[in-house]
Amino acid sequence: MSEAYIIDAVRTPRGIGKPGKGALSHLHPQHLAATVLAAIRDRNNLDTATVDDIVWSTSSQNGKQGGDLGRMAALSAGYDTKASGTTLDRFCGGGISSVNFAAASVMSGMEDCVIAGGTEMMSYTTAYAAEQANAGLPPRLMGAGHEALDEIHPQSHQGICGDAIATMEGISRKALDALALVSQQRADKAIKEGRFDKSVVPVLNTDGSVALDHEEFPRPETTAEGLAALNPSFSKIADFDMGDGFTFRKQINRRYPDLEIQHFHHAGNSSGVVDGAAAILLTSKDYADKHGLKPRARIVAYANIGDDPTLMLNAPVPAAKKVLEKAGLKKEDIDVWEINEAFSVVAEKFIRDLDLDREKVNINGGAMALGHPIGATGSILIGTALDELERSGGRYGLVTMCAAGGMAPAIIIERI
Repeated sequence: MSEAYIIDAVRTPRGIGKPGKGALSHLHPQHLAATVLAAIRDRNNLDTATVDDIVWSTSSQNGKQGGDLGRMAALSAGYDTKASGTTLDRFCGGGISSVNFAAASVMSGMEDCVIAGGTEMMSYTTAYAAEQANAGLPPRLMGAGHEALDEIHPQSHQGICGDAIATMEGISRKALDALALVSQQRADKAIKEGRFDKSVVPVLNTDGSVALDHEEFPRPETTAEGLAALNPSFSKIADFDMGDGFTFRKQINRRYPDLEIQHFHHAGNSSGVVDGAAAILLTSKDYADKHGLKPRARIVAYANIGDDPTLMLNAPVPAAKKVLEKAGLKKEDIDVWEINEAFSVVAEKFIRDLDLDREKVNINGGAMALGHPIGATGSILIGTALDELERSGGRYGLVTMCAAGGMAPAIIIERI
């Protein structure tokens, strides 16, 4: 089997994902994707006629984000028409899966140069359909009849799942807030020390002026007292009647009837709603040698796994165990862990269940501080892990994240 090498990784800064308020919200999603595709080409003097495929991730593939963003953004970026493209959806996990699929194509020997990545304009998707942000689940359930719920594996609202897991695990609001504060502090330090500078490329407006060249979402002024004062975000949503007495709380209680969900998550210890895009260039050794490209890392192993769809957020731990086994590695071998902070409980449970050194997990902060542009986040995290391995001199990085449907993809990279 051939090796798949990461040549480069780039991303946009993340803009606040609110219509008319975020610095990127006026732009087309294709524009963000084209920005990183152009950057990966220009930084590596890439002949785009030799790009075998572009594997892109976008979770909400509707309206402006529909129509195969991978292909259309490449054309928008001025790529040769020979560079084909496709777009996938694994909900939040798509940005890892796009890299895994690209790596598989190279490792199989069928392709030599593939670009992976993702885009999500949450300022757009949250504006046109709140239901879409919940993976379109309520419409699928409506009219099915409550007796059909067990057959179609009901999923609740992600935030309520986070609260349910925290309740079941006995993880306190104080612990969740403490992790959120650490995320803000680490992100602030990383930004001030320029740890993201190697990968972040500015987004320009169509007239050439700068739309955004820095992270827009972080709140470095965050304090423990400020977090403690925030009201839980999901208690009212849990009991909202969507018709015939159907609520998200009842959906969870059908599977876990004795669970009295306590509400701990709020805007400060949940992932930020943002806009962003990322791209990663992967090639075979022969291609890299022929074109004078210096690999930065190799793909060691990747894996996918599913878990309970009702609780939705618990698959990262088994995904990490699975990919470690595939790689023939132990957790002690991993120098950099990136677990997406979809909600504080996801990262906290991950650290506790695997008994990890907290100093190796989300070293430069996570989505609670920096934001989570759904389909792009996985690719962003892989680039972040690579940058940190190079900065610290580490060898292995493991990246994983929860996804709707109770799934988690995972990947291990090795710095070269």
